[in-house]
Amino acid sequence: MENQYLEKYKAGDIIALKNLESEENADKFFFEDQIRDELYQRMKGKSFKKDCTVPREELRYLRVLHWGKEGPTVGEMVCHQSVSQSLLEIFRELFREKYPIERMRLIDDYDADDERSMADNNSSCFNFRRVPGKEKLSCHSLGIAVDINPFYNPYIRTGKEGKILCSPEGSEPYGDRESEFLYKIEEGDICVRAFANHGFQWGGNWTTCKDYQHFSTTGG
Repeated sequence: MENQYLEKYKAGDIIALKNLESEENADKFFFEDQIRDELYQRMKGKSFKKDCTVPREELRYLRVLHWGKEGPTVGEMVCHQSVSQSLLEIFRELFREKYPIERMRLIDDYDADDERSMADNNSSCFNFRRVPGKEKLSCHSLGIAVDINPFYNPYIRTGKEGKILCSPEGSEPYGDRESEFLYKIEEGDICVRAFANHGFQWGGNWTTCKDYQHFSTTGG
């Protein structure tokens, strides 16, 4: 059966609070769907590249609500079927707790350019790509890794000659994890706990580098 909320609302739509008076009403905005033809055409050649090794049938399209700058906002995400229900539960919990997530659109809106998506503080999951500078596939290629509020929770590593490098470009001020700022993810907060309760590891706990935005069901 076609979910009426799939067509009635689009990602980025702001939902009036009067439409969310009960938890039951809010819950209708959280659901998963298969990768329909129209969506597949949106992804084809972008997040779903020619050499993609993940069958389309194993991917799922998620609709959720998140607390954006203007209030309850419709979000979307593509992930692997093995984590779809866990992610729906995680985003339900974060929404109930009014956890701020600025933007949640498919990375295809950025032509699957991870840097552009991160620079726009867009939270996303599936994107068939290699780890930067390596041949190894990213966990995002499998649809089992999620980046949350990436501009304010950068990937940080030590480069040549001890220089600290932050990604995305411009996120350097947020590499200082002693500072307080909106969208900051830190040990023990509701976001880290919610993902951990569903078996996701947090990149903020890595030792050789830090990826504060990153949650994955594997260590990478």
